[in-house]
Amino acid sequence: MSNQETDKAFDVLIVGAGLSGIGAAVHLRKRCPDRSLAILEGRSASGGTWDLFRYPGVRSDSDMYTLGYEFKPWLAAKSIADGPAILSYIRETATEHGLDAHIRYQHKVVSAAWSSADALWTVDILQGPDAAAIQMRCKFLLMCSGYYRYDQGYLPDFEGMADFKGQIVHPQHWTPDVQWAGKRVVVIGSGATAVTLLPELAQTAGHVTLLQRSPTYMVSRPAVDPVAVWLNGHLPAKLSYALTRWKNVLMGMFFYRLAKAKPTAFAGKLIEGVRHELAPGFDVEKHFTPAYKPWDQRLCLVPHGDLFQSIREGKASVVTEHIDRFTPEGILLKNGQRLNADLIVTATGLDLQALGGMALTVDGKPVQPKDCLGYKGMMLSGVPNLANVFGYTNASWTLKSDLTSKYVCRLLNHMTQTGARHCTPTLSDASVKPERWVDFSSGYIQRSLDRFPQQGDKSPWRLHQNYILDLLSLKYGRLNDGALVFSR
Repeated sequence: MSNQETDKAFDVLIVGAGLSGIGAAVHLRKRCPDRSLAILEGRSASGGTWDLFRYPGVRSDSDMYTLGYEFKPWLAAKSIADGPAILSYIRETATEHGLDAHIRYQHKVVSAAWSSADALWTVDILQGPDAAAIQMRCKFLLMCSGYYRYDQGYLPDFEGMADFKGQIVHPQHWTPDVQWAGKRVVVIGSGATAVTLLPELAQTAGHVTLLQRSPTYMVSRPAVDPVAVWLNGHLPAKLSYALTRWKNVLMGMFFYRLAKAKPTAFAGKLIEGVRHELAPGFDVEKHFTPAYKPWDQRLCLVPHGDLFQSIREGKASVVTEHIDRFTPEGILLKNGQRLNADLIVTATGLDLQALGGMALTVDGKPVQPKDCLGYKGMMLSGVPNLANVFGYTNASWTLKSDLTSKYVCRLLNHMTQTGARHCTPTLSDASVKPERWVDFSSGYIQRSLDRFPQQGDKSPWRLHQNYILDLLSLKYGRLNDGALVFSR
C-alpha cells in the first residue's frame, strides 16, 4: 500500500471481507456510488467463516434463501448449502461487483481512535506477514468482523488432555492431515458443529461417539426446498428467489413465535420428530430432551436427518454425561464409564468478542462496548460514525446484515444532504433500563455477556430479533428520531 493511500481519508472503511463485509460493500456501491471505500481483511483470503472452517461436512445451519444476499439469488439446488458452495457464492459476489481490488488482505485492525475535531477515525492496522504497523483514516467505520475470535475457539480446560495418546483437534483449527478413517472418534459437543461433523465422520470412521453434557433441540429438514425448486422452474430467478425468501422469513417468524407462546407443546413436537427418526427403544428422553425451552438456545438443523441415520445404522452413538478427565486411551466420565478413542474432536464452541477485538477510543477516552447501549442493534451510544453488523440469533445472519448495510447507506446520504459530519447515538431518556444484549442461555453467550453492549428496554435501544420490525425501523423509520444526534 502506498503512503499516499494510507494518508488518504476514505469515506468508509469496512472491516472484514466475509459474508457481511462483501454484502455491505455491494450496498454501498449501489446506494452511495460516490463514496470511497476499502475493505480491511485480517486474513490472507476472503470469505470469513466460510474460508476459516475446513472441517468435514461444514455447512450452513440456515437456508440459503435467507442466508444469501437479497440482491443475488441463490441458484443452487440445495437450500442447506455446504461451506465451499457458500464461499464460492461470496467470492463470486465480490468479483461481479468489482470489489476484489478494494480488499486489503492481511490488514488486521487492532484499534480505532475517533477525533471529533477532525470528524475522522484513525485506524491502527498490522499489515502483512511481518505485522508492520500502519494507519488508515476514514469518515465512517463499518464493522463486519463477526462476533467470534478467528485465532482460537473455546476449549475448556479438561484435566489430563496432555495424557491422551491420540490426536485432539478443535473444528476451528481442522487441517488436511487429520485422519479418521477406521478410527474410534469422540466428538465433544451438542451444537451445530458437532451435529454437522458426526454424519460426515461416520461414513468412514470405525465408530463415532457424540459426547454431550446435555441435549440440544434438533429438527430434521430437507436439504432441498421443494417449493423453491418449483418456483425456480416456473418464474424468473429474481422473483422466485424473493418469494422463497419471504416464505422462509415468515415461516421462521411463525415457528419462533409459536415456540415462545407454547413452549411445552412445541418442545413435544420437536422431540416427537426425533423419536420418529430413531429406532424403537432409543432413549430419546435422555439424549434428545433438553431441560430448557425451545429457542432459549438456537435449534440444531439436521438436513435429511443424516445424524439420526448414522445412529440408526450403528455407525454412531450418543453419550450424555460429564467428563471427569482425559486418559491415555480416551475419556473417563463422571459415572465411571470410559470412552476409548483414537481421535477426539472438541466441538466445544466459539470464543466471542465484540468489534473484532478492536480497542476503541473517542476523543482520547477509551470506550468499552459493555458500557454502551446498542442503538437499533448496530451502533453504540456515545460512539460517532461507527456501525457494527450483527445478525439474528433466531434467523439467518444476512437478513439483519442486509438491513444494517442499507441503513448505513441511508445515514451516509442523509449526512451528505444535510452537511452533517457526526452522527452519534445519544441516550437522553433516563427511563431507559439496560438489559442483557441477547436473551440466550447458550454457554458461548453466557461466557461473553460482559464483552458486548447492553440493550435498552425500549426502542430505539431495543434489540427486536424480528425481521419485520427491523425492516420497518431501518428502511422506513425516521433518521432524526431524537436519539441519533447529527452535528457539523
